[in-house]
Amino acid sequence: MLKICTLLICMCVSVLAIGQQVDAPEPQPGFISGTVVDVNDGIVPGATVALDGPIPAGHRVATANDNGVFELHDVKAGIPFHVTISADGFLNWTSPTIILNPGQAVILTGSKLTIAGSAASVTVFSSLNEIAAEQVRIEEKQRVFGFIPNFYVVYEQNAAPLTTKLKFSLALKADTDPVTFLGVGFLAGIDQAANTPDYRQGAKGFGQRMGALYTNGFTDIMIGGAILPSLLHQDPRYFYQGTGTTMSRSLHALSSPFICRGDNGHWQPNYSSIGGDLASGAISNAYYPSTNRGPGLVFVNAAITTAGRMANGLIQEFLLRKLTPSGKDQN
Repeated sequence: MLKICTLLICMCVSVLAIGQQVDAPEPQPGFISGTVVDVNDGIVPGATVALDGPIPAGHRVATANDNGVFELHDVKAGIPFHVTISADGFLNWTSPTIILNPGQAVILTGSKLTIAGSAASVTVFSSLNEIAAEQVRIEEKQRVFGFIPNFYVVYEQNAAPLTTKLKFSLALKADTDPVTFLGVGFLAGIDQAANTPDYRQGAKGFGQRMGALYTNGFTDIMIGGAILPSLLHQDPRYFYQGTGTTMSRSLHALSSPFICRGDNGHWQPNYSSIGGDLASGAISNAYYPSTNRGPGLVFVNAAITTAGRMANGLIQEFLLRKLTPSGKDQN
């Protein structure tokens, strides 16, 4: 699947290089959320949360639901705002200045809302899992040129670790995206013209090649992007570096198939990616023509996928951030 998306990206980049102009998209709005509870962790429903800044159009008002949760959507990027929380029996609380990057999700934490006439307080907080879920929600909207999936890149340097559920959700999102099927069909046409692998020609052969390519990508992402990362507590995403010398960024990109970030935040050998590539290649022996089966199929497919990941890392590090609306200008 990565090979399909990388090929589509490279094709679009080539078109851009020969003269096509891409209009800069409107920066993606951000998102602010949190939960209101009292000093004894009792939920405070019905609190009013107001967002105000220098422009009237940026004004937002939300009401905490029965669980004390509030959400402020479509917050304009690059503009200073303040959040004010108020509730019956409490003194108003106003946040420090908040300036969001495009597509950034902010969870209000550590704020205090003093109860009128007492020393009690209300705390605004959220769990690490809620932060991770919001980050994945943003990542699932990342598309190069507005249509090519770019879900597996992280622009947030302090991204929260993914839960098992989120790892499977992200993998399923990539596997079922409509552009994925278009890419599979395109590559199947190339294989049909090259008469590889050794399926027959005609509509049946095209269908077999398309099925083989899709299954290759599906098993690779599910095993290397969800199953093994969940078991080994590793993060399957590419973490954009964006700073440092060209050499250091290049090494970071090229090493991504072999080194990954663990759920504990530390860098470690990327057993998930390597294992997923090899397992996917081994499974392909079950449906490839007998003349193409064997150890060579396993290692050749794994080598091709690994090379694709290295190329994708370089493209991610030096180009795609500029072409991904929600990633542009993020920190």
